[in-house]
Amino acid sequence: MAHVYYDKDANLKVLSDKTVAVLGYGSQGHAHALNLKESGVSVIIGLHGGSKSRDTAKKDGFDVCSVADAARCADIIMFLMPDHLQADIYNNHVAPNMKDDAALAFAHGFAIHFGQVVPSKNNDVFMIAPKGPGHIVRRMYTEGKGVPALVAVFQNASGKAMEIALAYGCAIGAGRSGILETTFGEETESDLFGEQAVLCGGLSELIKAGFYTLVEAGYQPEIAYLECLHEVKLIVDLIFEGGLSWMRYSVSDTAKYGDEVSGKRIVDDHTKATMKKILEEIQDGTFAKDWILENRAGRPRMKKWVAAERDQLIEYVGRDLRGMMPWLDKKEAPEY
Repeated sequence: MAHVYYDKDANLKVLSDKTVAVLGYGSQGHAHALNLKESGVSVIIGLHGGSKSRDTAKKDGFDVCSVADAARCADIIMFLMPDHLQADIYNNHVAPNMKDDAALAFAHGFAIHFGQVVPSKNNDVFMIAPKGPGHIVRRMYTEGKGVPALVAVFQNASGKAMEIALAYGCAIGAGRSGILETTFGEETESDLFGEQAVLCGGLSELIKAGFYTLVEAGYQPEIAYLECLHEVKLIVDLIFEGGLSWMRYSVSDTAKYGDEVSGKRIVDDHTKATMKKILEEIQDGTFAKDWILENRAGRPRMKKWVAAERDQLIEYVGRDLRGMMPWLDKKEAPEY
């Protein structure tokens, strides 16, 4: 079982003489920065010259400067920009300018675990990874609550890396609900696997397979959409609130029996074998190498895939049906 830390286990005074540079001011960036600031921590924001977030950060009361200037001033440098950008930003803007003994902090372990960022042995390197989107991290903090987070230390040059990491985690509110100890490798590999096999890749393909099975059998696309996509939220909300047992308690007896007799026929030993192969490709770096090369090439395969996915019957039907649902805060993905 993971070791869990709370506010009582941290000492925020270790941050009292430190300046934190938050690199990036998107979903996580704004939440970390505002929560840290309201916990009494000195914060500056580092952004590239053309960042659309510059005005927002200034309106929120922060000093905004270039990444290089932020690195020069900071005692802790938190990377909160996309994974594929971190190596370039570190090598060209952070490493040449940072203090020799500054700490490097991350909210996801990809760049460190796969060797994209190779820190000096002089630097503490730690991770605080909230398990929720930035707007929830921020809202929970303002309500006196917190979002659970993961903590890991990759390099403990000062001998106080965990102490600093826990103080940082509690300063953004995570210590109110719990900070679970992990490693950079465990967080990175499990996160990538969850996204690919279950949360994004697996769920998307399961939804589409169900939808097209019904449509190809002659059922109306609108009915197939409601049954195989729209109602996913109803089930996921039940699972989120109380686990699989609460979901099964809450649904009809017919649904429970269908779960029992059909679930393992859909996700069978073949599915699990494929999942194991996906995990192996994450563990041995195959996926990371592929993703890095895709970005260097300008994402040609990804652009074609996104365009093809948008141009599917399930998407057209969904747009029409969501227009019939006034309670929804309707979203439309922009062109990629």
